[in-house]
Amino acid sequence: MPEYVLMYAPTHVSRTAADVPTEEQARAAADLLRLLADPTRLRLLAALVDEDRDVTALTELTGVPRPAVSQHLGRLRLAGLVTARPQGRQRIYAIRNGHVRRLVTETLAHADHLLSALPDHE
Repeated sequence: MPEYVLMYAPTHVSRTAADVPTEEQARAAADLLRLLADPTRLRLLAALVDEDRDVTALTELTGVPRPAVSQHLGRLRLAGLVTARPQGRQRIYAIRNGHVRRLVTETLAHADHLLSALPDHE
């Protein structure tokens, strides 16, 4: 299981109207979060955080059936979260940029934090 680094945002900073996202920004962010709300897609992205992989490797790593992996990767690619490049007869998938990588890493780190706070995990 990869280790996730927690990064904390300052909590003492006052927000101004200029810091509040526009309706368009909030809608785009909500759409992104809805896409990430699927556990399979989140697991696939986590598998790509440190290494580019093909569908076969992602299938073996996650245990998700190949057709489902391909379908989820297609959605992630159309959403601009992953890229695909040909390599022989395979397509190699990679996280598009550092923003996506940090979002996945932070989301999973926060989930670990929440789970460790549950009574069964003490």
